[in-house]
Amino acid sequence: MSKSLNEWSRFLALVLRHKPEAVDIELDVHGWAQVEALLVAFNRIEAFNMLMLEHIVAEDDKQRFAFSEDKKRIRANQWHSMKVDVELREAVPPELLYHGTGVKYVASINRQGLRAKQRLYVHLSSNTETAHNVGKRHGEPFIYTVLAGEMARAGYKFYLSANGVWLTESVPKKFLRD
Repeated sequence: MSKSLNEWSRFLALVLRHKPEAVDIELDVHGWAQVEALLVAFNRIEAFNMLMLEHIVAEDDKQRFAFSEDKKRIRANQWHSMKVDVELREAVPPELLYHGTGVKYVASINRQGLRAKQRLYVHLSSNTETAHNVGKRHGEPFIYTVLAGEMARAGYKFYLSANGVWLTESVPKKFLRD
């Protein structure tokens, strides 16, 4: 049975974010993988080609992946569990950002604030709709409002990823509103 493009997309996310060794490829310090090596590795599993990879990157509604300008390298834009420098540029956030989570995590977040845990950054949205959709992945959704402007003025750094997700290392509970 062959993999669907959706299954390939999820597998690509696993490889580029967490486990490049699963297909015996390497990522450079900025999270880039050589496209040719990736295609060879995926073809060891089943038939996979550049057109399929281009389709996955172009059609991904979350814009999780990016090609280099020459399309010889590919990387995940964020959500890495391993240390990579995806060359994020520091940016001044809007006054308010949003974090979607599941109701089951509210008590813990209310005690500790938002922490990156096994990820490199806490992910924040610029609108409540996106935060709500993220929260739904964790059961009944809950949305926190993050006082991002206040945090930035207090010295916390924010980054804006290539696909419009705001990132920061943590959000102390004093900057959270529900």
